[in-house]
Amino acid sequence: MGSRVNIRKTIDTDIPAVMDIYDSARAFMRAHGNATQWPEGTPPRAQLELDIATGGSFVCEVDGRIVATFAFLPGPDATYAQIEGEGWHGEGEYYVLHRVASNGSVHGVTAAMFAFAKARARMLRIDTHEHNLPMQGAIVKAGFSRAGIIHLENGDPRVAFDWIRAREEAR
Repeated sequence: MGSRVNIRKTIDTDIPAVMDIYDSARAFMRAHGNATQWPEGTPPRAQLELDIATGGSFVCEVDGRIVATFAFLPGPDATYAQIEGEGWHGEGEYYVLHRVASNGSVHGVTAAMFAFAKARARMLRIDTHEHNLPMQGAIVKAGFSRAGIIHLENGDPRVAFDWIRAREEAR
């Protein structure tokens, strides 16, 4: 990655750019075998507006251009209350990463998002669609461990991962 990634809170005037990033991410997923994650209109503008209002929406800029977005929110997250499989590797206060998306123009931006979150939390949780193999690869590369399967409010399953600073420091 040649240029520095600047991460800042999303502001209302960023909404069109973020919605465009969601469209780019949706197209990328469709082109890479993930036809069902983020149906058209997902994530909805209202969710982005809520994330902004609660201070949990962030954008990644490179050379002044918004190239990626994500939500970084304090837990607990209701969808993470029940997990099938191995289970969470730690209990206690955690933050979640949701709605991670990039327009694909900058290599390494996902790693920058994860580094940003890891610098601000003792424990992180994230989930993604079983067919979103590029995201699963990025999550594992960033040091997250697979924890099992969670279910969204609508019942759809997602592969869940967590990261714990103490585990990483012990390695």
